[in-house]
Amino acid sequence: MSAESPRISRLESYLDRPEPAPTLLKMLVGVQLAGFREDAGLAQDQAARALGFSGAKLSRIESGKGRRPPTEKDVRALLALYGTEEYEASVLLRLLGRAGEPGWWQRYDKRLMPEWFERLVGLQEAAATIRTFEIQYVPGLLQTPDYTEAVVRRGLPNAPATEVRRRVELRMRRAQLLHRADAPRLWAVLDESVLLRVLGSRGTMREQVAHLVEMAQRPHVTVQVVPLDVSNASAPNVPITYLRFGGLDLPDVVYLEHIRSANFLEDRDETEEYRLALDRLADEALQPRESLALLRRTMEERYPGA
Repeated sequence: MSAESPRISRLESYLDRPEPAPTLLKMLVGVQLAGFREDAGLAQDQAARALGFSGAKLSRIESGKGRRPPTEKDVRALLALYGTEEYEASVLLRLLGRAGEPGWWQRYDKRLMPEWFERLVGLQEAAATIRTFEIQYVPGLLQTPDYTEAVVRRGLPNAPATEVRRRVELRMRRAQLLHRADAPRLWAVLDESVLLRVLGSRGTMREQVAHLVEMAQRPHVTVQVVPLDVSNASAPNVPITYLRFGGLDLPDVVYLEHIRSANFLEDRDETEEYRLALDRLADEALQPRESLALLRRTMEERYPGA
């Protein structure tokens, strides 16, 4: 592969990002190493044996799933084994260096940010497109502070005030990604029951619905509502988050959250099922313009204010 390789040269822009993106960079380093291995005609187990790595270790490096990036020593050994050209190796090693810079979310303690949730936040920060479906709450990236506090207090009724405040602060910090110059495309589908369930107070709900109205008018945000009178909607019984990464040879990721854990799906057959499920939901939901009208009507009729 020549020094003009677009596969590598297009990654150089990630070296100049003002905010660290360790989750994305770990994944990019891994997928490029896997590509170099395939170019060298080596299977994963062959490469692992040649360097005395376990198969699990090389798989972890190539998937970018480790909590920390691989060591420079290990990456240099892999690049040497694959006969990687100097330019390609230098770009990858510089990406590796930036992958070690902590993201803002890594400053929160593990009680608020367990490993599975840390991974979700890192993936959302890196995504080009985020699709989400919610059946119980407004999607986290679209919540207001008072609504978030009501959600936290409902889920953790015995949490001390300081913890509630930190959780609200964390969610608001996450939502800032929608206000970046390079904000991801957000496509949110929610069940109408989310708008009718009062959390906090009617004033809290009015503010929250007004925020949805404001965000739904932004060019990179789409909000659709599945109305209650759609009796045969194909809505799953769990919230779904679907992440795409903008043509960087990275797999789509589906995130399914449980009470104290989560599943991340990357197998193409599995993620395709969820993509199709979200497509069906979008077809069954009100179109964006109609959804916006419903949001406004709900705000004025169910949560009237001064």
